[in-house]
Amino acid sequence: MKYRIRENSFWARVAAKWLRSEKMAMVLGKTIHLHNTTCEEFLGNRRWLRHELAHIRQFRQLGFLNFLWQYMVESFRVGYQKNRFEVEARAAEWDVNLDSYVFVPGKHQLKASIPPFPTGMSAPRHQHKVTPPAH
Repeated sequence: MKYRIRENSFWARVAAKWLRSEKMAMVLGKTIHLHNTTCEEFLGNRRWLRHELAHIRQFRQLGFLNFLWQYMVESFRVGYQKNRFEVEARAAEWDVNLDSYVFVPGKHQLKASIPPFPTGMSAPRHQHKVTPPAH
């Protein structure tokens, strides 16, 4: 599965204010939207990356509008922390199978390199691939 990352996202900024968070990553479809963090910093945090990749998988499984609707209903019903989609994404932070997802950088991200794994974390079975966008 391919995904993109958008830095300085309006939607992530709105979500950060709503959740009162200094930094934010959120997913819409196949795009991870970032606020107050860089692509390099985000990709260097394997747990955070896998959490957001789990949301991409959820979007794919349920469809864009269906996932958004179910996510909102669940959040209003039980709150953000107990939202079943967030519970699943937190569990996925240790799922090395998500490392097979492929980051497709935008033009301004082509020069960015993926940082090594933080100390104390092992490399996934599949190395994180960076492929240039198709023209």
